[in-house]
Formats: sequence, C-alpha cells, structure tokens
Amino acid sequence: MIPRLFTPARLFVAAIAVWPVAAVFPLGAQTGFPFSDDEALQYTVNWPSGISLGDVTLTAHRTKEGWNFAATLDASVPGFTLSDRYRSKVETNDLCSTEFERDVTHGGKHTVDKTTFDQQNGTAHRVTVLPEGGGKTDYSIGSCAHDALAYVYLTRREMGQGRMPAAQQVYFGSAYSVTPQYVGEETITSLGTGKKPAVTDKVVVAVKGPQSDFQFEMYFARDPRRTPLSIRVPTSLGTIALELAR
Repeated sequence: MIPRLFTPARLFVAAIAVWPVAAVFPLGAQTGFPFSDDEALQYTVNWPSGISLGDVTLTAHRTKEGWNFAATLDASVPGFTLSDRYRSKVETNDLCSTEFERDVTHGGKHTVDKTTFDQQNGTAHRVTVLPEGGGKTDYSIGSCAHDALAYVYLTRREMGQGRMPAAQQVYFGSAYSVTPQYVGEETITSLGTGKKPAVTDKVVVAVKGPQSDFQFEMYFARDPRRTPLSIRVPTSLGTIALELAR
C-alpha cells in the first residue's frame, strides 16, 4: 500500500530520543522554542525523484498553561489523498501531555480520536469519535508521559541544553516504543539551508507499535532551536524525505 509509506505514523510517532552524549552537542543561547517565542515550520514531502507529494506544517504556540503543538499533513498520490491534523496540549515544566487529538483522512477512511492524560494518577484515556463505535481505551502511563508531538519538542528543548531525554513509550493513539541511536555529525544540503551544506546531528530511530516496526532518520541543525532540517524514511520504493522549506 503506497500511502502507508509516508503516513504520519512514520513521521511523527518517532519522537526522537538519543543516547545521553551531551558533549557532542554544542550549546547556543537559549532563544526560540521553548524559551521565548512561537514557531511555525513548513516541510515538503518528496519522492526519491524529488517530486513533491505535499506539505507538512509543525507549529508551537505558548499559552498560560503551557504549550499547544500542532501538525498538519496534506499529500496525495494518484487516486489517494492524505489530510491529517494533530493537536497536542502540554504543561509548561516538562512538556507533560494533557491532551492529544487526531483527525486523519486517508482516502475514504476518516478517523477522529482524543487521548486525555491524567499525569497525577498515571492514566490516559482514549476515545474514538470516528468511525462510530470506535470505543474507548485506558492506558497506564509513566510519570510525565508524552504524546508524539510533545516528545519531538521535548527532545529539541533538551538538545538545546546539551542533554537528551530518555527513551520511552510515546502515544500516537496507541503506545509506541522508541529506540533511538545517535549516529554522529553529518553534513547535508536541504531546502532549509538554501541548498548549502550544513553540519547536523543525525539520529536513527527504530519505532515499534501494535502494527508498526520501522526506522527513519532525522537531521537536526546545530542552532539554539535544534531545528529539524530533514526527516528521511527508507522504503522499498526509495527514501521519502521531508525537507524544511521555511
């Protein structure tokens, strides 16, 4: 199934955690997310040939209670369209999740669900709104559990301070186990660097869930924000790439 090759379960679930080797990460001034302002990042989704399939947007907005994160995916191949919306609410201190919503349209299939986290009591409650009769699921969670979006931003914050969060279960509807490996620095070119060479920190992540078992690569800029410049998902048809556009 070609659309599965670039489903967001391969792009956002693997919220990154890296082995704690802080010495390899140069530190910068603590500005940008989550130290001062909001953020919006735009990515293009490309076939191995470079042809664009669509766009992904990641946004972070500070609130009185913490942060609101969002991700959107609009992509298509002949005869099949993806239109996905994800929203995450987190507390300020450790970006612990309070709510995570998914509104996903893959071709003719439409799924809507919401997970509410009770961090104090160590539980999470997921309700499936669409399709009707989707049911409810309860999880036992560890201290300060993170949904997939929250964990991506947590990792960027920790990298900006010269340290890494531990690997853990992350929640993207279901629970996913993330096993990361820090590979080292790598020089890449991308739209986000104006196609100029940039030294990045490369992370390879293995993700395992109820019906998923895959790996992908992320390349983080060595800026204070730890901006993800490129996300690359190897598939049987070649590597699907998300490239930072702005």
